[in-house]
Amino acid sequence: MDGIINDEFYMALALDMAERAQGQTGINPVVGCVVVKDGAMVGLGTHLQRGTAHAEVHALNMAGDRAEGSTVYVTLEPCSHYGKTPPCSERLIREKVKRVVVACEDPNPQVAGRGIDLLRRSGIEVEVGLLGDRSRRLNEKFIKYITTGLPYVTVKTASTLDGRIAAESGDSKWITNEAAREQVHTLRHRHQGIMVGVNTVIADNPQLTTRLQGAIGLNPVRIIVDSLLRIPLESKVVRDGAAPTVILTTERADLDKAEALKKIGVETIRCGSGPQVDLRLAMQELGKREIGSILVEGGGRLNGALLEARLIDRIVLYFAPKIVGGPAAPVNFSLRGADKMADAVRLEDVETEVLGDNVCISGKPVWPA
Repeated sequence: MDGIINDEFYMALALDMAERAQGQTGINPVVGCVVVKDGAMVGLGTHLQRGTAHAEVHALNMAGDRAEGSTVYVTLEPCSHYGKTPPCSERLIREKVKRVVVACEDPNPQVAGRGIDLLRRSGIEVEVGLLGDRSRRLNEKFIKYITTGLPYVTVKTASTLDGRIAAESGDSKWITNEAAREQVHTLRHRHQGIMVGVNTVIADNPQLTTRLQGAIGLNPVRIIVDSLLRIPLESKVVRDGAAPTVILTTERADLDKAEALKKIGVETIRCGSGPQVDLRLAMQELGKREIGSILVEGGGRLNGALLEARLIDRIVLYFAPKIVGGPAAPVNFSLRGADKMADAVRLEDVETEVLGDNVCISGKPVWPA
């Protein structure tokens, strides 16, 4: 029977709340918490913004005196260290909760089981692993960043059935339908950065902002890959001030152009001596700037370069029921290619979704040995 009230029911509710906060917490994880006492939910909480109260604190504040003797369901191990906020594990102990159900351990080296151990040593019953896979999936961006210092990279691309991302003329508006395009803006909302190549800026002069129907979305940092600083100074991403813009370039870039961009408020980061931007070095530099997730909406060359460098964590591909043809029409991934099908990059953990007459396929790339 659907909706049976048990531990899984309450943890699923906590995960639902955490999911709604994707994109709001920066490099922090998304976390939900439910407090239950004598069969009644007495506290609910979600971590909403980096540097503010964690989910457990919101839920315990709502529960008040009823927190004592309660069961607490939390989607990620309660923290045990002092960061921008006090440790949640100490708050749970102070409130004298009876039992804590945790979806998964926190991969942060500053926590990594310490919060759970502290609770148990204080006499609190702790269970770990309920719906853990779902919790890890929600926080895969956080997990990648906190364990490597590198941003989680999602490549979004859209093509016709014959794999073209534009006609030979360069026209690409619109390959996908409105539902697919709306979903892409949700992806923008849920990533800290959005990356394109300079050719996209020159050809389309895009804003690269989040435009949701009926809601205001968060704008990601705009990241332009431009090895020689060819970006026009009148480009929207340079001039409109709608979101910060960072340009990844090389030592070959013109110093005067870099200075002109700096005066407008655009940061340039030199990543290697060229001729192309060193994308691995670029990811390290972006990670240092606390950009923990990036949505790539580039063309075939950028997508192919990221794939060859093995820097992609997830691919989201939209297919539209169109065939455009043309031997010179651009494709999703421009790269050297495999000699044998066994050497192809494949996807695992594949998910599919039908959006009207469009189909979305997403998954994690697996490279050949």
